[in-house]
Amino acid sequence: MSSWKQIVAALVILVAAVAAWARFYPGAPETLARWGMDGVIAATPPATESAAGTGQSGRNRAGQVVTIVASPTGTATINDRLQAIGTGRANATVTVNPYSSGRLTELLVQSGTHVEKGDVIARLDSETEVIARDRAQVAIEDAQSKLDRVKSLRASNAATPVAVADAQVTLANARLALRDAELALERRSVVAPIEGTVGILPIAAGNYVTSQSAIATLDDRSSILVDFWVPERFAAAVKVGAQLSATPLANPNQVYTGTVSAIDNHIDENSRTLLVKATIANPADSLRAGMSFQIGMRFPGDTYPAVSPLAIQWGTDGAYVWAVANGKAKRVPVRIIQRNTETVLIDAPVVSGDMVVTEGTQSVSEGGDVRIAGQDRAAEAEGS
Repeated sequence: MSSWKQIVAALVILVAAVAAWARFYPGAPETLARWGMDGVIAATPPATESAAGTGQSGRNRAGQVVTIVASPTGTATINDRLQAIGTGRANATVTVNPYSSGRLTELLVQSGTHVEKGDVIARLDSETEVIARDRAQVAIEDAQSKLDRVKSLRASNAATPVAVADAQVTLANARLALRDAELALERRSVVAPIEGTVGILPIAAGNYVTSQSAIATLDDRSSILVDFWVPERFAAAVKVGAQLSATPLANPNQVYTGTVSAIDNHIDENSRTLLVKATIANPADSLRAGMSFQIGMRFPGDTYPAVSPLAIQWGTDGAYVWAVANGKAKRVPVRIIQRNTETVLIDAPVVSGDMVVTEGTQSVSEGGDVRIAGQDRAAEAEGS
């Protein structure tokens, strides 16, 4: 084949490729218009059948009225609700240990028993401490008798003031020794440091225990603390004292009301979340430590226009929608804020109620005449 034939064939292929690009690429007409090549658009043959309702038609010629399907713009709020999963724990949990070693002689509680602060829950053998207390009492009596004798001798000048002072010091030391013995005897009884419910007892009477041995575990379940993590975008919205709802995952039909009781002072760098603690009242004692909760909170949020996902189109300069006003189509650039199941939230100069094209977008041009499908029939029905 001669060279001029190859050049002609290459030009034909190039023209066909440009025409196909201008015909099928969504942003081609705008690009060609900026390049001053509107003739390519005019040279592109229209579709043989109008498919405005299905979005498959070619671009209309000037003066044609395009039938499209449109839907009104709504509004929606983002960041208005927070949902998180949290883990509950008791308001206070204490593991009770004895002060000293010894033989556990008696357990006065059972698993599930509710005790008050200061109640005795167990006793250790205390014979040695009883003897020490009795000896201290005898020492006090002896010191008191000596002091009385010295004072009587002092009254007749038979004893010096120093002897009286020594007797008084001896009596004071004897009293301190008695207090020490009584404290040691008292500490042979294991008492509850808080009000709460006794858990499963890990030990039985008769075992030898030390100060490291756990006698019982007490849970104060008058309220339940729930720890949960929130995304950092909610960090400024969550406040101490804010109301929230807590739903146990094991019982989704029961919803509890709580408040935010504490907020951490920094955001975790790895997860980009903030630790928050909530308090839930538990007067019926129906909640347990370790339960999982679904936490829900509501905030004012930000309101944006909401359109159908079918209305979003893409061009060389980004996303846009076709807005319909006074029977004319207008291209409106948009910035997508959030995609939901049924709507897309956008940042654009449109307001609630504005009509946007959802079907037939391929047949719409800037400033072109459009007719919304079904609008005429609706107007006739309203008039009749």
